[in-house]
Amino acid sequence: MKRVAAVQMASGPNVGANLIEAKRSIERAADAGAKLVILPENFALMGHSDSDMLKIKEHEGEGEIQNFVADLASKYGLWIVAGTIPLICDDGEKIRSSCLLYDDQGAQVGRYDKIHLFDVEIVDSSESYTESEVIQPGDSIVVIDTPFGRLGLAICYDLRFPELFRQLLDQQVEIMAVPSAFTAVTGRAHWETLVRARAIENLSFVVAAAQGGYHINGRETHGDSMIVDPWGTVLDRLQRGSGIVVADLDEDRLTSIRRNFPSIEHRRL
Repeated sequence: MKRVAAVQMASGPNVGANLIEAKRSIERAADAGAKLVILPENFALMGHSDSDMLKIKEHEGEGEIQNFVADLASKYGLWIVAGTIPLICDDGEKIRSSCLLYDDQGAQVGRYDKIHLFDVEIVDSSESYTESEVIQPGDSIVVIDTPFGRLGLAICYDLRFPELFRQLLDQQVEIMAVPSAFTAVTGRAHWETLVRARAIENLSFVVAAAQGGYHINGRETHGDSMIVDPWGTVLDRLQRGSGIVVADLDEDRLTSIRRNFPSIEHRRL
């Protein structure tokens, strides 16, 4: 059994305050026995607009946010999936929305840049999002060997693209970490369905850490952070508010499900 935790937040425009909140949740996860902790998308900043991320962008391997995560990983002996951090890219007017993985010594051992960007109009709430104005998309999937199994990384809107997760499966993924910030409207309609579907169709664990609540910028995010097993069973969830969800990942159950219900081997296309 390997214990994991997902952190749920309602981040605001003050980086310092957000990091204090994240630290409290990481400490709670460590106290609960978790050895892998997933932070939500934009955990360090939910600004008044996406362009606010340009003001806090960091070079890979250095900066306040990266140092913060690395120090906590080392201090508590945790593997941490650091939600998303805005990193400098070759376009000075944009950033990469990067999900970084740190090992229990505080070393960065993985990086996934968000591939699918949220450029949508949500009619039901009159919301409009154009992430591509600020974010440069990534182009590579990431699966990393960890003490918890083969860990794949994805971010929020990626959940709507099952072909990405099939590529993770082709790299023998066993656990999928999905830092997210679903809107309240799209979350109510689709969040649970998408998270559980990605677990069921790939016979993998999914750990989905979400933003959840009202933000100073006027945005409302759905929350409902959850940990789902390969059969689609929700092991733990937090529907609203800040906090953590915790569950033990049973490697024998994953092996048993894949052996007795070998749908992965039955793929024909």
